[in-house]
Amino acid sequence: MKTLRWTVRIAIATTVLGIMAAPPARADQPEDGFVSLFDGESLDGWAGDPQFWRVDDGTIVGETTPDRRTPGNTFLIWEGGEPADFELKFQYRIDTDWANSGIQVRSRRLNDYRVGGYQPDIATDGWITGILFEEAGRGVLARRGQKVVIDAAGQREVERFAEENALAEHIRPRDWNDYHVIAEGNRIVTKINGVKMHELVDDAPQARSSGIIAFQLHSGPPMTIRFRNIQLKTIE
Repeated sequence: MKTLRWTVRIAIATTVLGIMAAPPARADQPEDGFVSLFDGESLDGWAGDPQFWRVDDGTIVGETTPDRRTPGNTFLIWEGGEPADFELKFQYRIDTDWANSGIQVRSRRLNDYRVGGYQPDIATDGWITGILFEEAGRGVLARRGQKVVIDAAGQREVERFAEENALAEHIRPRDWNDYHVIAEGNRIVTKINGVKMHELVDDAPQARSSGIIAFQLHSGPPMTIRFRNIQLKTIE
């Protein structure tokens, strides 16, 4: 019995040491059907002003400081294509008291590092995160908790499926949040931490069916935001 007990103890200890020695799973390992847009080490495949964008601790960091501000909104642009129908997933975390950012989808490049188009939004202002904004265009297209249908004449029909403040409770300040954008046909749906935030059905003349992906860094007070686990799946 004594020999058996020691054998069991050695086996348990070996197993524990093996678990401790095993390398951790890559945080940016894409889910089935998705491809990673960020290698966790560099900004290869992305274009942005190096004054404001860098990689740190496996994350993309967008940052302005009191001595280094951007006079206008600036963007980090993915150069891998202009997807049409897709799912896009990433995580973000705001590290400052104030921030305003977002993810551009089906967008167009304007000049330098400026972008216009659909922007599922991120900010510290209570009502902004989870809205759908059109940068350099029509402004707010859908608030949090709204399904908005825009017809070919540009007329809007708004249906509320959830309360704004109730949805805000699912957003984690100063912590990592899961962002999920689904664009298919004329429809864009955004979820944060698994909860639907807005839905847009856009048949207006300004509607876009494909375009670039980019992260925004808004002009204004100093801010820091981080992104990681950026994954894309095209829908055939």
